Amino acid sequence: MGQQARYEVLVTFPAFDVHDPESAGLLKGAELDVRYAPKHGLRTPADVRTLVADAVGAIASDDPFDRSVIESAAGLRIIARTGVGTDSIDLAAATEKGIVVTTTPGLNEETVADHTMALILGAVRRVVEHDASMRQGKWDRVGALTPWDLHGITAGIVGLGAIGQAVARRLHGFDTRVIATDPVVSPGSVPDVTMVDLGELLETADIVSLHVPLRESTKAMIGHRELARMRPNAILINTSRGGVIDEHALVDALVAGQLRVAALDVFETEPPTSSRLLELPNVILTPHIAGLSVKSSRAVIRQAAQSVVDLFQGRTPHGVVNPAALERR
Repeated sequence: MGQQARYEVLVTFPAFDVHDPESAGLLKGAELDVRYAPKHGLRTPADVRTLVADAVGAIASDDPFDRSVIESAAGLRIIARTGVGTDSIDLAAATEKGIVVTTTPGLNEETVADHTMALILGAVRRVVEHDASMRQGKWDRVGALTPWDLHGITAGIVGLGAIGQAVARRLHGFDTRVIATDPVVSPGSVPDVTMVDLGELLETADIVSLHVPLRESTKAMIGHRELARMRPNAILINTSRGGVIDEHALVDALVAGQLRVAALDVFETEPPTSSRLLELPNVILTPHIAGLSVKSSRAVIRQAAQSVVDLFQGRTPHGVVNPAALERR
């Protein structure tokens, strides 16, 4: 008798452990081999087409699975996204081909909220600036680098989903007034959060924190006009998706002093190797790491691996975002 054929799963999430019995071991136990190609920088659709050519599944970071990739991957049956964002995947193309797309909801919202607070506190207390100053041999305790306060100010949250609400809970612990805007959240439904429209939020908040998915309706939702409405001493935080901010407009606002600070974990192009944001002193930058911790990374990897195994063993995976693909299959 011939040996049973084994199939490959492409894994691009850089925190994947090929020796972990609860993720890699789960795949191997289901007769699925791992092709590990971690994403550490810019990856083009052409790169992904090559990597996924013979794979039956993918446990993906934010690699671009556009229509060209999906149409070229004849054997692909599932894309298990490590996280909740699907803006890097052409869902319509995947559904047409019967390729199931899953995410890992509920596993890193609190981690993103923690990182958001780290950026807020880093900006308000000017941690990065003081660190740089001390490394230059200075001891600037007052003057130009004097920090600001978080308690007693107004913070505005754009997008009051699970992450936005987690950030609101943390802000309340700092005696901060919280306002928010979200078209699907009713006034009074979230305790101690006042719902307002986007314009009022921009004009009122000392801190504006973005927590919206990247869709056509949110693409570049913060541009020249919106930035001009913000308070001149305001701080802008983005741990959602880079595309929700017009980065050229943001640079102009920061250079002109329309904003005090921007703290960004996400960018229009990742990594942002040629962005003018890298040159500005009033910007805090982190490498799209808000949702990552030792605990959350393990959880999303194992859930993604389980989703792949479930599909190939005839079960409906957790976190399917295009259920019509299941019907096509």
